[in-house]
Amino acid sequence: MRKDAAGGAGGAGIVVGPAPAFVCFDLKPFLAALTVLTLLTAAWQLRSYSSLLPSPFSVCPNPAMSSPPRPLAVHARASTSNANASSSLPEEGQPAAPDPNRREFRAMGSAAALFVQMGAYRGGPYTFAVIGLASKPIHVYGKPWFRCEWVPNREANASSSSATARPMRAANTYHMLPDWGYGRVYTVVVVNCTFPLVPNADNAGGRLVLNAYYGPSPARYEQIVALEEAPGTYDEAAFRPPHRYDYLYCGSSLYGNLSATRVREWMAYHARFFGSRSHFVFHDAGGVSPAVRAALDPWVRAGRATLQDVRAQAEYDGWYYNQFLVVNDCLHRYRHAANWTFFFDVDEYIFLPDGRTLEAVLAELEPYTQFTIEQNPMSSRLCARNPDDPETDYSNQWGFEKLVFRNSITGVRRDRKYAIQAKNAYATGVHMSENVIGNTTHKTEHLIRYYHYHNTINVLGEVCREFVPVPPKGGVTWSEKTPWYYDDSMKRLVDTVREFERKTIGDVRV
Repeated sequence: MRKDAAGGAGGAGIVVGPAPAFVCFDLKPFLAALTVLTLLTAAWQLRSYSSLLPSPFSVCPNPAMSSPPRPLAVHARASTSNANASSSLPEEGQPAAPDPNRREFRAMGSAAALFVQMGAYRGGPYTFAVIGLASKPIHVYGKPWFRCEWVPNREANASSSSATARPMRAANTYHMLPDWGYGRVYTVVVVNCTFPLVPNADNAGGRLVLNAYYGPSPARYEQIVALEEAPGTYDEAAFRPPHRYDYLYCGSSLYGNLSATRVREWMAYHARFFGSRSHFVFHDAGGVSPAVRAALDPWVRAGRATLQDVRAQAEYDGWYYNQFLVVNDCLHRYRHAANWTFFFDVDEYIFLPDGRTLEAVLAELEPYTQFTIEQNPMSSRLCARNPDDPETDYSNQWGFEKLVFRNSITGVRRDRKYAIQAKNAYATGVHMSENVIGNTTHKTEHLIRYYHYHNTINVLGEVCREFVPVPPKGGVTWSEKTPWYYDDSMKRLVDTVREFERKTIGDVRV
């Protein structure tokens, strides 16, 4: 726009120039072209390049664009099925390539066995007990269970139609973990099987089958032939009194470097203490050296002791050389062999105060299934010096003859040991049983006690490490910040025990 000078002073005018070129552009072809382009773009998204474009204008796709994305680099062994996977898309009709993000879990080996059987025994006409170890994590975090079945011999099935001649499932199967949670990789398991009828009542023989299940599902289990009874071996009278022994000793696992001298003294003392109608069961977990075996052999030959080799238990990591396993096996193996079964160690000596007899004490405790025994802790290093002969040779004296100082501290809770009427027990422990029928009493210190010579059983040389004078009557000797009473109750019995040993098995040299 511009002002024209020819308009004169009296007027003015506006001259309109030519319009821009796009004003004259025809919109109809433009809209048509835009529509076609939109349709082509939509078709491009729906179809592949090769199907849309003619051959002269085909586009070759980049193989890298059609392959799946590369997984992140992880330092782990690749699955065999993924190692040869093709990078291209699968052809029609062929299975798809494995997903590289789908992980596999491959189990190799075994951390712990589901069940490790040590023994299985008939506990009565209707019951059986199976003793073993099991993976502790399975029992702590899982829900394993057991089922028992009695399977008669095939000959019995063929010749008899009675109910007892057919396979029979237990009416009740339950298991106990009697090691109080002390187990390590393995825990102790005692399985009790009770049947509605007497298995093998016809004495034709058969076998006890135990199914051990991994978890709540009955689909996955292990089948174990736990026990076989040969024809003619079932004897119902074996489960009724009178029993073969009055007293039975079940010893814990013997391990470490044991002193043959101390074992010899312990055996002689208790063979006399319990009398001729008693028997001792020892379990060698690696501690029975040739010298220890020589100390026990005369008693084994005399029928007073049994030595069982349980060194294979070392393959299974349990508490203290599998002591809980050993005592439970002994309990059920000899459940009906004796009136009373005692559990204590070879550095502990049972003692009756006030001149009582064992028969009188146990008659008073007869109403109880179980009683515990209080400890008299003895020094393992203090010995009394002979004031009349300072040069006395103590090497020929027995351990409980020399170690005469008793810990005088009272009001302290100490470990107790125990005795049990085994026929009324389903499982047991090292210090007492929690699976019994009947009552337990702990008020027995006026009836029976035991002297504990801790840390002496593995001293191979002289046990006297320090000699001190005998204190005045009622006085104490202080050593290692502990007051010790002079107690010669055991010392006064040593000559009688020596004479008993000589008369029973002859002269002994260890």
